[in-house]
Amino acid sequence: MRILVMNPNTTASMTASIRATATAAAAPGTEIIATEPLWGPESIEGHFEGYLSAAAVLDRLATLDLAFDALVMAGFGEPGREGAQELLDVPVLDITESAAQMAMMLGHAYGIVTTLDRAVPQIQDRLLTAGLLQRCAAVRGTGLGVLELEEDAERTVEVIIETARDAVRAGAEVICLGCGGMAGLQEKVAAALGVPVVDGVAAAVKFAEAVVGLGLTTSAGRSFAPPRPKVIGSWPLSAHLSPGRAQGSPRPTEFSAQTSGI
Repeated sequence: MRILVMNPNTTASMTASIRATATAAAAPGTEIIATEPLWGPESIEGHFEGYLSAAAVLDRLATLDLAFDALVMAGFGEPGREGAQELLDVPVLDITESAAQMAMMLGHAYGIVTTLDRAVPQIQDRLLTAGLLQRCAAVRGTGLGVLELEEDAERTVEVIIETARDAVRAGAEVICLGCGGMAGLQEKVAAALGVPVVDGVAAAVKFAEAVVGLGLTTSAGRSFAPPRPKVIGSWPLSAHLSPGRAQGSPRPTEFSAQTSGI
């Protein structure tokens, strides 16, 4: 099967780390393809940037000339997943719900460690909407911006561990890494804490494999029925940009298909 992993921001280095984590988690024979939007914010730290990113992700999906069996959306607590479920006829999973669902299989209560404190209410709202907040003991911000996560890997891990300890003290028995930019750090954090640590990218990939393997996909019976045909002005936006992207924005990562186990 082929799984598309979408980094919701335009930072190519973050797409690369997300791709690596997804590939490491995938079963042999699962092809991981990762990319990011053609335009939009370089990182997402608030509602304004989140909604811009959601539109950019939907634009990217609407113009992709590529077949895939499932989509993993690698933004934690960001909007847009429901739109992708309407747009696509393949399963759509996001790392927020996937991480929480997996954590609840491993302990009575879980905690989330994310980036800035301002992201905490956004994540809590997402969990509440998904029906997953009741067993969340704590959502804690590290104080690190999304782009800061890549500046000093050792310091990033130290801050995540210290923040996660506070979540454990609040009752969390499992920790979820609450940002796609934290992908691949779960083993180091788990070794220091002594409790399971769930990486949302890896969890979403495994859930995607399971859903596809069972021959299931999103229900189109009501909530996520395909969009009704109508005129949408200047959509998709990227078709109106020259040369195919917003002026001054970074060129999107080229698709890099990797097969797990090779």
